[in-house]
Amino acid sequence: MSGPPRGSNSDRDLQTVLDRMADGFFALDADWTVTYANEAGRRILRSAMSDGAVGGDGTVEGRDLWDSIPGSAETQFYDEYHRAMETQEPVSFDSYYEPLDTWFDVRVFPDDDGLSVYLRDVSERRELERRQRESLRAIQQLYAVSSDHDRTFEEKVEAILRLGCEYLDVPNGFLTRIDDGTQRVVVSHADHPLLQAGETCPLDEAYCKRTIERDRLLTVVDASDEGWESDPAYETFGLETYIGGQVSVDGEQYGTLCFAATTPRDAPFTDTQQTFVRLLSRWVSYELERRRAAERLERERDRLDEFVSVVSHDLRNPLTTARGRLDLLADDCDSDHVEPVERSLSRMETLVDDLLTLAREGSDVEDPSPVDLVATATDAWETADTRRGTLETAVDGGDVLADEERLRQLLENLFRNAAEHGGDDATVTVGSLADGSGFYVADDGPGIPEAEREQVFETGYTTTADGTGFGLNIVGEIVDAHGWEIRVVESEDGGARFEITGVESA
Repeated sequence: MSGPPRGSNSDRDLQTVLDRMADGFFALDADWTVTYANEAGRRILRSAMSDGAVGGDGTVEGRDLWDSIPGSAETQFYDEYHRAMETQEPVSFDSYYEPLDTWFDVRVFPDDDGLSVYLRDVSERRELERRQRESLRAIQQLYAVSSDHDRTFEEKVEAILRLGCEYLDVPNGFLTRIDDGTQRVVVSHADHPLLQAGETCPLDEAYCKRTIERDRLLTVVDASDEGWESDPAYETFGLETYIGGQVSVDGEQYGTLCFAATTPRDAPFTDTQQTFVRLLSRWVSYELERRRAAERLERERDRLDEFVSVVSHDLRNPLTTARGRLDLLADDCDSDHVEPVERSLSRMETLVDDLLTLAREGSDVEDPSPVDLVATATDAWETADTRRGTLETAVDGGDVLADEERLRQLLENLFRNAAEHGGDDATVTVGSLADGSGFYVADDGPGIPEAEREQVFETGYTTTADGTGFGLNIVGEIVDAHGWEIRVVESEDGGARFEITGVESA
């Protein structure tokens, strides 16, 4: 139909229904003349038509659509309406009409008399879709920046400040450090001269003073309209737009992450934009915490290196001298005191060796290689102090993926542990686990009480007077470095059985 017919009650009811529609509707005849428009349709057409085309009473009926709307022949509307008229097939499309700054969802239904056109303003939906696309793009870029291990912390922050400025449509983004009542700009992506990296000001003259006083973001859309004109921060910086969040490190205040402009904003910051700024603030907090942890670890590593140096030289050298003197003393006299001293020196040497091993076992095994478990166990048995004990093997299959030197250290310590608790004639078995997940080391000694099995890998744990308390701790460190797991159960002979799982076969 080209428009609601006139006359009958049903026709008037139809016109009433069309006038009450929120969507625009108008009808065209075959000559492109507007024959009818509901209230919403009239508002749309009046806005688009030139001033001279609209009747004095605001009517649009009787006007040629294309002659009345300037530039309409170069629009998608023109093409689609003509296609519907020529094919007599309905058409649907979305199109932006620039003179009205409006997106329309358009549905066109042809008949023999002309066209019926329905127009729905979908600008809000389109704007929401645009914001969602921008938000997704911003999140993707944030992930790319945060996962770039080649950038320094400052380079990452500068990149996310630039990203935030683009997303929020402001020219200034900056990270501040607040200390002793002073704000200092640490990293900046800004054109404001007072917001460059290295610039400082008293906290009382900064917008950040209010930011750190609240648990949520501080947002300012129009500072002049929101009562900031008498604030020292406004007098100093002249910012009309501002959004900022707290940055903390290990629960302690560090500073703020902020975005700002010297011009007011047209609309408040959306929930999504505020969430994005909160996300950036938390990311910076996390990066600062990670950097602080790395610096702390570096200091600890330096102290550990110093400790290793002391143990290696300042302790080992006197021990070597003492053992040499003890050997000379044993040659000169037959004293009952020589053997106890020798045992004490041996225990100190073992303690030094264990401490050095622990100090060097901190790094993970990143590139394991195929290792013959039986051959390594045999070599470890020869170098471990196992006296007259017996080693048996029950290993299925071939090699395991491991660091050979550290695997050997693990086996030596388990063998020594078995000898210390099982006596000179202890029998130790190295075998494969039935499910193929790893291997075990079992002995026929007194075993480990069930209540103590969770403690045996702790530093200092020992049940013998001569034990250093580091042997099984070293075993646990080596297991962790490989990404394996270890547990203690009772062996078939009633002794201790150490099961190492998560071991890959080569």
